[in-house]
Amino acid sequence: MIMKGQKISDRYQIIKAIGEGGMANVYLAYDTILDRNVAVKVLRGDLANDEKFVRRFQREALSASSLSHPNIVEVYDVGEDNGQYYIVMEYVEGRHLKELIKKRGKLTVSEVIDIMLQITDGMIVAHDAYIIHRDIKPQNIMILENGLVKIMDFGIAMALNGTQLTQTNSIMGSVHYLPPEQASGKGATLQSDIYSMGIVMYELLTGKLPYKGDNAVEIALKHLKEPLPSIREELPNIPQSVENIIIKATAKNPKNRYADAREMHNDLLTCLDESRINEPKIKLPYREFSESDKPKTPKKETEEEKKTETKKSEKESKDDEVLAKQITKNDLKKQNKVLIVLASIFTLLVVAITTVILLIPALTSNKEITVPDVTGYSVEDALKTLQDAGFTVASEQQQTASTEIEVGKVVRTSPLANTKRTEGTEVTLWVSSGDPSITLEDYTGKNYLEVQGALKALGVQVIVEKRNVDIEKYEENAVIEQSPKAGEKVAEGDYVTLYIPNYDVYPDFTTGNYTYDDVVEYLKDYNVTVNKREQEDSAHSPGTVIGQSREAGSSIQSGASITITVAKTPEASSGSDEEDNTENSGSTDGDTTDNCGGLC
Repeated sequence: MIMKGQKISDRYQIIKAIGEGGMANVYLAYDTILDRNVAVKVLRGDLANDEKFVRRFQREALSASSLSHPNIVEVYDVGEDNGQYYIVMEYVEGRHLKELIKKRGKLTVSEVIDIMLQITDGMIVAHDAYIIHRDIKPQNIMILENGLVKIMDFGIAMALNGTQLTQTNSIMGSVHYLPPEQASGKGATLQSDIYSMGIVMYELLTGKLPYKGDNAVEIALKHLKEPLPSIREELPNIPQSVENIIIKATAKNPKNRYADAREMHNDLLTCLDESRINEPKIKLPYREFSESDKPKTPKKETEEEKKTETKKSEKESKDDEVLAKQITKNDLKKQNKVLIVLASIFTLLVVAITTVILLIPALTSNKEITVPDVTGYSVEDALKTLQDAGFTVASEQQQTASTEIEVGKVVRTSPLANTKRTEGTEVTLWVSSGDPSITLEDYTGKNYLEVQGALKALGVQVIVEKRNVDIEKYEENAVIEQSPKAGEKVAEGDYVTLYIPNYDVYPDFTTGNYTYDDVVEYLKDYNVTVNKREQEDSAHSPGTVIGQSREAGSSIQSGASITITVAKTPEASSGSDEEDNTENSGSTDGDTTDNCGGLC
């Protein structure tokens, strides 16, 4: 276990443990070179001892480090330090989708579409580079407070690809999202990721997994043999266009799936359009199950065949018994001779080693004496005491902080007091430099930049975090909270967190003053992707924004995405059709405006 304050590769200083898994432990660390917080994933001991696994792990992680996208957790570094293999990644403060599902159960359709659009958007970059994730599951997908989705653990899954299904907890969890071709031992393709994304989408909508079993093998067989349960039988109000995406993504035959993430992403973009909501159920063009999947009836043996087989077995058994007796007699004779020779050699070795251990130290060693305890002595008194005892003292002393020993007095020695050393051994004195602790002030209301500079000058590390609060109550850059609290003590190298208001928030684009182009221009500097949907609406001017997937007042984060709904002129139709379209329009608008669904 890595301890707080420990440095990895003399660069990444551990702040705290933030996660443990079957494959690795994850730590929050501070990058002392680039002055930023990072997440460090350290391989578990037994995996780190597998040379083949380590080589695969390093190769795939380095490959994944080339990926750069707002919806992918960036890999910064891969390395090894004293036999510990690690990956350094972007630190993401959020929770994974599995936690969200446990807390919320099933999500709304609009929330799921928003999440899946972000996942597929990130996977497009990977699939364009022909990098296969191989382990898409909710536990590997983080979601931030503002709804931004981040995919984790690219490259690690490939390293685990040769591991058996039941070897680790992480693999046991992965089997619930395992494509049939991988369950049957075949290689993974881009479409393997598509299958896993389809299972994730099913779980987000229903709040549960499609296949369950007592062990990993049983679940894997269900992926191979059993059709996916119909999502509309459980949730009849889900649009057919949405179920069609899941059917196509989770097809058993890869030929029936989307070719890659871009094709699935494009389908998700339009699945809630009025023209698609009631589309017919998709029919897959290629056969899903082969004849070999059907159980075969064993051939019945005749009575004559059974008797013949029994006689043959009895004869073979007698022959084997005779042969075994002959082999045993010959082997015992040879074995006894070998044992006699080995016993003689072993006895001679024991005698030789004992002689070396007892005689050589007696002939060559100097007299051993005990290091005196000079804790609390002045340097002059410690020097005299040590020399009188028969030791030499290093000309230079080492400084060390101490809350108990006054400045200038000896804290300890190296070698330590009361240990045995040969006469003449050099002893180094460690001298107190005083109490290193700093008492924190109340920084609330002060400019965080000034506080940060003052603390760094004292050797204290500072973490600055933004919080969504009522910004009108605070001055710009003001500290609204701190950890540790005022009056508590910290030492050089410790961490202090300053919390400041988040001033970057989404405005209300639905006031009638914004068009789609206005929104794109407004969010351009934030690097936010703006998706566009059109909806018939006679109450607003064509092109006017009438819906947004992220709530007004929620914080803007670089790399996020937002879906904007704009009004378009209704098409002419009969009275009854207009009524139906109006009802559908109202339902769709409701989903659109709630697309963030409490995640923002």
